[in-house]
Amino acid sequence: MANVAKKVSWSGRDPRDDEDDRAGETTPLLNGTGPGAAGGARQLPRPYPNEIPHNEKLLSLKYESLDYDNSENQLFLEEERRINHAAFRTVEIKRWVICAMIGILTGLVACFIDIVVENLAGLKYRVVKDNIDKFTEKGGLSFSLLLWAILNASVVMVGSVIVAFIEPVAAGSGIPQIKCYLNGVKIPHVVRLKTLVIKVCGVILSVVGGLAVGKEGPMIHSGAVIAAGISQGRSTSLKRDFKIFEYFRRDTEKRDFVSAGAAAGVSAAFGAPVGGVLFSLEEGASFWNQFLTWRIFFASMISTFTLNSVLSVYHGNAWDLSSPGLINFGRFDTEKMGYTIQEIPIFIFMGVVGGILGALFNALNYWLTMFRIRYIHRPCLQVIEAMLVAAVTAAVGFVMIYCSRDCQPIQGSSVAYPLQLFCADGEYNSMATAFFNTPEKSVVNLFHDPPGSYNPMTLGMFTLMYFFLACWTYGLTVSAGVFIPSLLIGAAWGRLFGISLSYLTKGSIWADPGKYALMGAAAQLGGIVRMTLSLTVIMMEATGNVTYGFPIMLVLMTAKIVGDYFVEGLYDMHIQLQSVPFLHWEAPVTSHSLTAREVMSTPVTCLRRIERVGTVVDILSDTSSNHNGFPVVESNPNTTQVAGLRGLILRSQLIVLLKHKVFVERANLSLVQRRLKLKDFRDAYPRFPPIQSIHVSQDERECMIDLSEFMNPSPYTVPQVTAPGPSAPLSLWNPPRWGSAGPRQVPPGEGGTGGAVAGTDVMGAELPSGVVRWPPTPLRPGSCFGGGRERTGLACGGDTAVPGALTQPCCPGSLCVAAFSSLLPLLLLFLAPSSASLRDQNTRLALLAPCIGSPWVG
Repeated sequence: MANVAKKVSWSGRDPRDDEDDRAGETTPLLNGTGPGAAGGARQLPRPYPNEIPHNEKLLSLKYESLDYDNSENQLFLEEERRINHAAFRTVEIKRWVICAMIGILTGLVACFIDIVVENLAGLKYRVVKDNIDKFTEKGGLSFSLLLWAILNASVVMVGSVIVAFIEPVAAGSGIPQIKCYLNGVKIPHVVRLKTLVIKVCGVILSVVGGLAVGKEGPMIHSGAVIAAGISQGRSTSLKRDFKIFEYFRRDTEKRDFVSAGAAAGVSAAFGAPVGGVLFSLEEGASFWNQFLTWRIFFASMISTFTLNSVLSVYHGNAWDLSSPGLINFGRFDTEKMGYTIQEIPIFIFMGVVGGILGALFNALNYWLTMFRIRYIHRPCLQVIEAMLVAAVTAAVGFVMIYCSRDCQPIQGSSVAYPLQLFCADGEYNSMATAFFNTPEKSVVNLFHDPPGSYNPMTLGMFTLMYFFLACWTYGLTVSAGVFIPSLLIGAAWGRLFGISLSYLTKGSIWADPGKYALMGAAAQLGGIVRMTLSLTVIMMEATGNVTYGFPIMLVLMTAKIVGDYFVEGLYDMHIQLQSVPFLHWEAPVTSHSLTAREVMSTPVTCLRRIERVGTVVDILSDTSSNHNGFPVVESNPNTTQVAGLRGLILRSQLIVLLKHKVFVERANLSLVQRRLKLKDFRDAYPRFPPIQSIHVSQDERECMIDLSEFMNPSPYTVPQVTAPGPSAPLSLWNPPRWGSAGPRQVPPGEGGTGGAVAGTDVMGAELPSGVVRWPPTPLRPGSCFGGGRERTGLACGGDTAVPGALTQPCCPGSLCVAAFSSLLPLLLLFLAPSSASLRDQNTRLALLAPCIGSPWVG
């Protein structure tokens, strides 16, 4: 496995250029290589290398975890006790108000995108059409080709420049990033206001620039950013604090609102509120309960209603709410386009075709993305590539239209920009209806144009060319989605399949090409993104026809099964390519013999309950480790042995304590400074200052700091060793979707040795078979608190010795197993159906009874 000397961020930006990177810190990879692995000295910037060696089987330590576990320290408990019934009702009302605001703003952003794209794209196509009509008579169509290519390249250049140089995380659809965020991975800049502005402007310019992209996918990212901003009641980018919604300034609350924002984005894109809820559940959220379901559905309904109302007024039909989403597939008449029982095997066969084509699409895009990561990592090269793709797309479209002799009568057609070219008077070139249009309108045309509107050769050539153009386009440094290009490719070959079937059945009425275009679109999209439940409902809502629910479900399930046999879905593939430690729903079967002892690392950096300020500063300033959480122990100052664990404290909490100078001159003195409240920690959230920005004098370094009031006294734990059988994997992986990224620690056993296991260690450990890894990565040496997505918990152990830590990567919902003897029944208790809602309400079950008297329980 190759050593990687440098790791780029999600969109290609050098981590050293990130404004949020701590001074003097770099981003090592899991195997300890990288610019910062050798030491803590800050290195001078170096020019971009010609090639960046990249291995997607390494997990990057660039990504930290979100804290989905409430730190139940004294400050938190005191605040919870002060909340009476009226205050609790007020908090609930605020949650509903925030969800309504998320829906309204997401709908308005979708309206803005749709209206601007419609006007700018219409202007471009009218200019090019007039030019083509002019030079068709006079000769010199090469000037028309040049004009079309220059217009596309110029518009895309602007869209690519703002993404590559201002906010690279706005590239793509944003769905993989939001999936990671909801999984518990902190992706830098992913939910910032600047990201939203660049996302909206970038997707407008990408669609207007004629790329094989859609504007629906980025709406999911846009809705998530809107939700994250509104729920905090302030803008850190604009440095404005409105002093509202302060209670929700923590990762746990923000996660739920981001889930609502993602669902509202789907609802605005497709006019599918139920599909939006299911999308957030299937593809995004890693934690769920019934109250969250209802609030997310409310946000989705408000979003689609807002979009529908504004667009209806814009189109001059104020009382006709006929625009529920950015794309409307139109009504499918059941009487004319119904299906029969003998068509079910045909639909399943189309699902197989969609799965194979989707796997081919993903495989080609995989190698293309690897090439981009290695060679096209400079922003200027990324912009040049985007312009090249835009120009090639225009050239291919022009050549295809020029060579096509498929002429159809204009009378009765709904073509927005009919190109006559070499067709007779009163006719238009049917190839132009696919290329010379926005992708959304092309999809609707393929669904609803009457039989005979397209020549089979036209559809075949369009499918072939657009397939490779869409594959080349996805992954460019532009804001763009893959939903609509996938639907367009599938609709083209699906309609071609329907025409061929009509020829074979001699014009049988059930072989309607529009119906098979719909099934082909579903098969192609399912084969690429591998969505099943949510996509079925989205397609049903977008078509307004429940009758097609069963065949669409069959097509999507078949496409997913066939596609998964060859390669994983597009979003999961790009998550892996970026080396993100993403926790999937299920652990692999071969990991069931994995125990904490096999993957833990020692020794672990600990803090005493009353610690010297200088020691805390030195630990936080140690750039070689970049720990994010520290176990707090009670130790005897006269010995080097640890008397017992008392809790866990996070780096961000220590930063706030140092910033407010919460320390005294001697350990036996009480605090004389202003007593901190939770508000002080929330005011610093989410951009906690780096340790280098906090000045601590030499005299202050000799003071003491008491961590008792601020640490979490009940961190989560697992035992070092479990008995063979089902309980062993449960200690590391289950319950499958824990509600918190809470840290896991491994205290010592009888032998007096404890250890630390990072989530990346658990995911990357070599299994006993010696063959299978998940993901296939090497163990990371060192402690578990390295700069990755780690949290630490504790377990019952021996009486003395230094504790260890087992960190679980962003696993939603946490579980504390206090004693091995009661491990299995406690797990069964937590796996009960009501456990999710109990944990969501910060309800703790009395699970620590077996550890009474143990020094490992604070």
